[in-house]
Amino acid sequence: MFTDKTPAISSDPRALIRRQGFRLTPQRQMIFDSVRELGGHCTPDEVYARVQRKSTAVNRATVYRTLDFLLKLGLVTTAHLRDNQVIYELVGQAPHHHLVCQKCDTIEVIDHAIVQPMLNRIEREFEFEVKTDHLMIFGVCKACKK
Repeated sequence: MFTDKTPAISSDPRALIRRQGFRLTPQRQMIFDSVRELGGHCTPDEVYARVQRKSTAVNRATVYRTLDFLLKLGLVTTAHLRDNQVIYELVGQAPHHHLVCQKCDTIEVIDHAIVQPMLNRIEREFEFEVKTDHLMIFGVCKACKK
């Protein structure tokens, strides 16, 4: 049966990073804070622009490396939109999923309770252990359908 496999992430990543034997450098903190301030669903370029307003000493490569580091630690998650655009968001207390409009690029968050029965059925019928906690469903939103 599918269960929430996502660790609870606090607004302060220090404890998790230190438990895994790493340091939370000022650059890592700034990049983590920028993702949080952007409210999720942000591109690396948006994170870079936000960080640049705080410190011009942090370059684009550092932002990309740090986002990858935060992803490996499970502090952020990614999704690939059309044209292979990558977006980042903080991992939350519970999994959630997204409806992505392929016309206007709006992203709507949908509750895990809507998707969980489908994932449970996949596990039962296919004897397949589902590892995802971040599903993207592509289509056309209500506004664009008009």
